[in-house]
Amino acid sequence: MKKVLFASVIFALLITSCGKDKKAETKTTAEPVVEQAAKEVKEVKSDAAVAQDQVAMGEKLFTSKTCASCHAIDTKLVGPSVKDIVKKYEETNGNIVAFLKEKSPAIVDTDPGQVAIMKGNLDGFVKDLTGDELQAIAAYMRSKK
Repeated sequence: MKKVLFASVIFALLITSCGKDKKAETKTTAEPVVEQAAKEVKEVKSDAAVAQDQVAMGEKLFTSKTCASCHAIDTKLVGPSVKDIVKKYEETNGNIVAFLKEKSPAIVDTDPGQVAIMKGNLDGFVKDLTGDELQAIAAYMRSKK
């Protein structure tokens, strides 16, 4: 986005410096380009800020909903590590949110005993979360890959 803004500013400067006769005409065409570039920069910042907020909310939920008691970032505890989970879901084109909503089967640790533990935890800790909160948890997990 900085490149677009920089290119737009250079373009505007080149047009405005090309003679007196075209000065008024150029000013009216250059201003919208600069304004559009500035708007795009703001949109990118707001998208990045939204993503950052989602990851922060996901981290808070991951901890408060006790996900962290079974899943460490780098190592297997009771359940697989967050990095292993994200890797497996990316390799298989899986959907972490669908799993958390119990709408898709376990694909990382399919041992029946582990699946029973996961189901109990999902029923107890995750079922009351909204779709946005589940998306935030997934975003936090993906940020740790």
